[in-house]
Amino acid sequence: MFAATRVASFAAKRAFSTSAANLSKVAVLGAAGGIGQPLSLLMKQNPHVTELSLYDIVNTPGVAADLSHINTNSTVKGYTAENDGLKEALKDAHVVIIPAGVPRKPGMTRDDLFNTNASIVRDLAEAAAKHCPNAHFLIISNPVNSTVPIFAETLKKAGVFNPKKLYGVTTLDVVRASRFVAEVKGKDPKDVKVTVVGGHSGVTIVPLLSQTGETFTKEELDALTHRIQFGGDEVVKAKNGTGSATLSMAFAGARFASSVLDATVGGKKGVVEPSFVQSDLFKDQGVEYFSSNIELGPEGVEKINGLGEISDYEKELISKAIPELQKNITKGNSFVQ
Repeated sequence: MFAATRVASFAAKRAFSTSAANLSKVAVLGAAGGIGQPLSLLMKQNPHVTELSLYDIVNTPGVAADLSHINTNSTVKGYTAENDGLKEALKDAHVVIIPAGVPRKPGMTRDDLFNTNASIVRDLAEAAAKHCPNAHFLIISNPVNSTVPIFAETLKKAGVFNPKKLYGVTTLDVVRASRFVAEVKGKDPKDVKVTVVGGHSGVTIVPLLSQTGETFTKEELDALTHRIQFGGDEVVKAKNGTGSATLSMAFAGARFASSVLDATVGGKKGVVEPSFVQSDLFKDQGVEYFSSNIELGPEGVEKINGLGEISDYEKELISKAIPELQKNITKGNSFVQ
């Protein structure tokens, strides 16, 4: 499990030289937003990053200037749409992280964001297909269950889709699950590992609590499952119309991006993270994308892990998730047709 101390240790690791072969350009699209700014700050501390490329429709030069004063060994450049900014931001990128889009407001589901964010994600995918087709693409923009298929179909149209390099970032679900279970059981979250599978919204989020090694009452199972599935609503409500989960999402996004960098340029073996990827696990039920633990390697997704032994309670959760995933994925695919 990625401990909170790992993010803090990025800057310390920077004190040690890293060979040029292990360094890379990371682009953040939507870098001036609520997720984009703290995410960019965390990526500035990553020892594998040589260039941090920030793109948004406004304010990115200022964000870049601010981050560029941090004494880690990476340059920071900020771009807007002017002067082919998106092209320059994407050119030669090894990893592209996409938190671009509008946030949820109270009463909105992630799916309510579809009409606005679908167009944004499609347009960014078209640009990525032209300017950095071989990059690893990390999709944070909601609704992830639909935006990942949108990105994939757009890349397919351009003839550059590589399923090993497209990831829906579902890391926040396992981060929340670890925290929430630790609270209930009185443990340190770093010692609590919770596998979460399915998708990244509501009932499609399926925590496999039976695999934690903890015992739960039916009441605890119900309460924890609901909180993990709808934890984002807590933040949306608490922010009272001013935004959704941004800081925790930035933390989770940085964790996943760091794992991709560890595996693809750092040479680290056995890197396992959850992600919403093209998967055969439930393909026979019409679900082309599914989030489960994946093992990352030099080329991206190296292995997709199965669910393992799950309880009857979790089988029921999966049965409720499948039709919703089918609908979300179809909606994304259809948007690009």
